[in-house]
Amino acid sequence: MNKYNDLVEKAKLVRKWSLIATSEAGSGHPTSCLSAADLTTVLFDKYFSYDPQNPLDLTNDRFILSKGHAAPLLYTLFAVSGIIPFEDLRTVRKFGSNLEGHPTPRFKYSDGATGSLGQGLSIGAGIAYGLRSGISNFKFQISNLPKVYVLLGDGELAEGQVWEAANFASYNKLDNLIAILDINKFGQSGETMFAHDLKEYLDRFTAFGFEAIVIDGHDVKAIDSALQMATTNDSGKPYVIIAKTYKGKGISFLENKPNWHGKPLKKEDLEKALKELGDVDDSLRFSLRKPSVILNGVKNLIKKDPSHSLRMTNYKKGEEIATREVYGQVLAELGDSDPLIYALDAEVKNSTFSQDFLKAHPERFIECFIAEQNMVSMAAGLSRLGKKPFVSTFAAFLTRGFDQIRMAAIGKANIRFCGSHSGVSIGEDGPSQMGLEDIAMFGTIPDAVIFHPSDAVSTAKLVASLVNQQGISYLRTLRPATPVLYENNEQFEVGGSKILRSAQNDTLTIVAAGITVHEALKAYEELQNKGISVRIVDCYSIKPIDKKTLVTCLKETKQKTIITVEDHFIHGGLGDFVLDAVSDTGATVKKLAVDHISRSGKKDELLADAGINADSIVKTVTKLLQ
Repeated sequence: MNKYNDLVEKAKLVRKWSLIATSEAGSGHPTSCLSAADLTTVLFDKYFSYDPQNPLDLTNDRFILSKGHAAPLLYTLFAVSGIIPFEDLRTVRKFGSNLEGHPTPRFKYSDGATGSLGQGLSIGAGIAYGLRSGISNFKFQISNLPKVYVLLGDGELAEGQVWEAANFASYNKLDNLIAILDINKFGQSGETMFAHDLKEYLDRFTAFGFEAIVIDGHDVKAIDSALQMATTNDSGKPYVIIAKTYKGKGISFLENKPNWHGKPLKKEDLEKALKELGDVDDSLRFSLRKPSVILNGVKNLIKKDPSHSLRMTNYKKGEEIATREVYGQVLAELGDSDPLIYALDAEVKNSTFSQDFLKAHPERFIECFIAEQNMVSMAAGLSRLGKKPFVSTFAAFLTRGFDQIRMAAIGKANIRFCGSHSGVSIGEDGPSQMGLEDIAMFGTIPDAVIFHPSDAVSTAKLVASLVNQQGISYLRTLRPATPVLYENNEQFEVGGSKILRSAQNDTLTIVAAGITVHEALKAYEELQNKGISVRIVDCYSIKPIDKKTLVTCLKETKQKTIITVEDHFIHGGLGDFVLDAVSDTGATVKKLAVDHISRSGKKDELLADAGINADSIVKTVTKLLQ
């Protein structure tokens, strides 16, 4: 058997088990698997270098299935590689199985959660960038960088994020990134944008600065030749293989036929299909190669949990400094002791102050330009390598990447987000720049952590606490400078809060975060002059929230009432988190928050217009007491 006949037989094995897996599941996308079987067979058998005992090793090649609905193909490839048993493929999509309907980290060989289309190339770009910088940082002499292969479907090429990623990869000369396009003509409900007009794809990717080749995606010799050129590419450009394929390839009644997307074969059709494939040798295996150098992941290269004790910050009480500025200063300092910290910014580094990290650690600062979706998914890729990405932009613009944040959470990524310019307090820039939905957005992510510090000291301590935080975390920072409230030795815990004002005769509790803490303190003074004593709580940790302190405040105040004050839209913010925390106490929660679209103006004008300034708090307290 010559080498190409052997590849054809192995591709038949991939087709067989992709069909069996989806039919056993009673759902799935067999035709989407069949179109890419030849491409991936040649890749895994001849070019993919991988140590299954160390799936996170820095010298492994990586494979991202951007067209995540073809997950049975991914699982089958690892079965034919001898890494998982074939019988496991019969559990695809079943409850309790690690082989889910679209790839997630429950399948430990998956380098990203995909299925929301258009994100795979960004994840791959993040990994390709991280591998390049990660290995060079540790000065390992490796002749060829590990390759990152991303298999994309043609339908998802209509997604703008794909082109954000292509732009980034070309700009950063990621020649260890190889995109493979499965151009099978059919999407879910009809033909894709350009069907089989491969020149359209060629023109687009070459315009974006890729080395590109067009091939027959079912000719194993042509695939072999293309992958040989892609893997030896040293042009400084990422590579794309544009493959003309047929959906359902290899089964006559499926091949190039519409209306088969997402439809598994029933028992009689499966038998017919397997018969058409002919004799298939289940003993065949890919000739998977291990990398020539094993780094055993990042765990043996650096201290696992470096100390993040900050040098004395020397903030002085009453001194005014913007929390966004502190974020940049502290992040740069943390980067001195932890080589895994990377900073990603969407071309607003002089506003988020991540420019401080750029100055201190240029090799670990990634300018993503104004492409927030690509930035978030790249951070997910970096996280897969054990990096600790901090992603910064205006809070308002993170909403553009919410699907990517959601998918990063599904992918168990560890990403720290910083949204600056939150709330109406930004002033004259107007409503398009005001982050007023961000707490609600991050609040929907299970187990996410949300911090909203009010001063320099709390910001510094909370940024440091994020470094080893697992999962998705979010720090909300302010544009205007605010007075320092705390001593430098004050500690801030996840899930904590601070009682800033209290007395035995407190009437009720006012809970605030960020800019409204300072408004609440002003209101406290006015109320004191009226003979009204209230308790002020800085709820810097919005999620998880300090339920214990809130309940204690209710017990210790005359009225079982909490007033929440926040520079955020009224639904989904601090008020709702407080309401949920005390819902079983019978307490009343009065929410002061932004309930209309704001406008340009001075900070104080806009806080008053939103009804969240000191005067509004005083009026609310007075009315409640009446």
